[in-house]
Amino acid sequence: MARDTHRIMPHKDGWQVKRDGGKRASHVTETKAEAEKIGREISRNQGTELSIHNKDGQIGSSDSHGNDPRGRG
Repeated sequence: MARDTHRIMPHKDGWQVKRDGGKRASHVTETKAEAEKIGREISRNQGTELSIHNKDGQIGSSDSHGNDPRGRG
């Protein structure tokens, strides 16, 4: 089953917070730290995964906010 995920990714104007399947970023910031702060709050509130990408686009880290299947069963 696919997980609902928010991503922190590079953007032409800095960094973006974007939900998988979304056409546009929900937020664009100048710094990665600012995008992480906003993205983490959104992810916690909505119980989604959070993937934080590096400047080269590769996933650098990720976090689960309430839907981690490893904790079940």
